[in-house]
Amino acid sequence: MTTEPTGEPTSQSEDAPLALVVVSAGAGDPSSTRLLSEQAAGRVAAIAAERGQQVDTTVIDLRELATEIASALTSPLLGPRLGSAVAALSKADGIIASTPVYKAGASGLFTSFWHVLDDDLVIGKPVILAATAGTARHALVVDEQLRPLFAYLRALPVPTSLFAASEDWNDAALGARVDRAALELVLLMASGFARQLKEEGWRSYQHQFGSAGGTEYEVDLDSDLMRLAAGGALPPRASDR
Repeated sequence: MTTEPTGEPTSQSEDAPLALVVVSAGAGDPSSTRLLSEQAAGRVAAIAAERGQQVDTTVIDLRELATEIASALTSPLLGPRLGSAVAALSKADGIIASTPVYKAGASGLFTSFWHVLDDDLVIGKPVILAATAGTARHALVVDEQLRPLFAYLRALPVPTSLFAASEDWNDAALGARVDRAALELVLLMASGFARQLKEEGWRSYQHQFGSAGGTEYEVDLDSDLMRLAAGGALPPRASDR
């Protein structure tokens, strides 16, 4: 599907608030996954305020989008809530993406959400990657699974990733990591890198097919190769007639 952004230049006043979008795949209520992302978002806002910059935060709770995400996996149509999430991410200066860990992997709800989005939606946008689990044995899920996903999306994950097991919540080291990741995100958000990239070099980053502003329709779908790829058969050769 082709969604925002459109590829058109955008502008933003230096005095305008920075737009932060929190994407949480926590399934419980309360959710440790959402708690971690909200803790990071609070520190981002506080650090930005210390630097004289306001942050406007939008929270996307994937539990509320589960039905629309499932539908989007098999249909190019976006439901209204999923469409609003796409619009928020297209305008974001920074993102916090947080998932619980199930069976040694990121939540299926979390990965499905990013799978249904346009590949060009978050190019150059700085991201804090975060995960929670019941045991520290899953601590590498963030860097082994989430970083490759966001590398494909050509986002810009900050150097410090966040992970919280059950025993980490009472450990001051978690707060120190949150502070470090929040500072890294604020610095990247304030730099305007993603916004400048979109204004000055957007078209050179778009995928050739599927989200290239209409050029995907120039592909010859009636070639022998495309017919075979779609499960069809080659037309009979003249010598076989």
